Amino acid sequence: MRYTKHSLTFDEQADQLLQRGLVADRDELVARLHAVSYYRLSAYWYTFRIPDDPDNRLAPGTTLQDVWRRYVFDRQLRLIVMDAIERVEIALRTQLVSRHTRAYGPFGYLDRANLPGMEVERHRQFLDKIRTEAQNSREDFVCHYFRKYTSETDLPLWMASELMSFGAMLTLFRHIGKPIKQAIAQDYGVADVVLESWLLSLNFVRNICAHHARLWNRGMGNKQPTIPRAHKNPDWHTPVQITGERLFGVLSVLHFLLRQVAPQSRWKDRLANLLSAYPDIPRRFMGFPDDWQDSPIWSVTASKKAAPK
Repeated sequence: MRYTKHSLTFDEQADQLLQRGLVADRDELVARLHAVSYYRLSAYWYTFRIPDDPDNRLAPGTTLQDVWRRYVFDRQLRLIVMDAIERVEIALRTQLVSRHTRAYGPFGYLDRANLPGMEVERHRQFLDKIRTEAQNSREDFVCHYFRKYTSETDLPLWMASELMSFGAMLTLFRHIGKPIKQAIAQDYGVADVVLESWLLSLNFVRNICAHHARLWNRGMGNKQPTIPRAHKNPDWHTPVQITGERLFGVLSVLHFLLRQVAPQSRWKDRLANLLSAYPDIPRRFMGFPDDWQDSPIWSVTASKKAAPK
């Protein structure tokens, strides 16, 4: 099958939406389509479509305000999620660098033997990426380092880590060695395989947020976080069952980790306030149970443990 659709003007796009049942002032609709593309905005009226309708008509009474509120809610949700991921990322990176450099020194990451399980080619790519970031960096600390230490060609890990993407940090964690990985995970009260799955999920969600893509009703697919087992971690299962299929599982992971790395944070309140401000947004699309705040994961406001050392 060939793709035969052609580009429409903003006015034609607006007329098409009005024909499909969207209730809107035409001039306002055209203005909205100038600001946010038809294709991007279509993700937010998709849930208003009449199921299996061949003409893609919208449910009677669907308004531009309904669609726009979901778009704005999603944008604000992404900002809140990105804030939490940033805090978690920095804390995990700190633990990784501290433990690895104490074990192997500031340049220990250059030796593949100190990153067990990392294939030769993966290690080369890992180093090439760090070196490229260092060469292209205009950060003062990088420029100062290479001016002062003229015989060095690589940054110590605590500097290199400041140039790492979340994905590079994840690569480091996955190959840092079982004892160090377990020690870091123990600080957060979970198994290392659980923490690794969480980082994979957060990397996926971070990329969604960074590209300003739809988040609020996203399914996690094969990137869903592993939920700790019930016999060791009952708080994740009773009286509220937390699952990883949709966004609620990721939000639960973020809140759990923030209780460790930033117990003073009001992040949960910000999330609750956002949900309260948009009572018309169906929470079921995000995987929220009706009684989600009764979960011990969410009802406890501060960590029972000390912050990671």
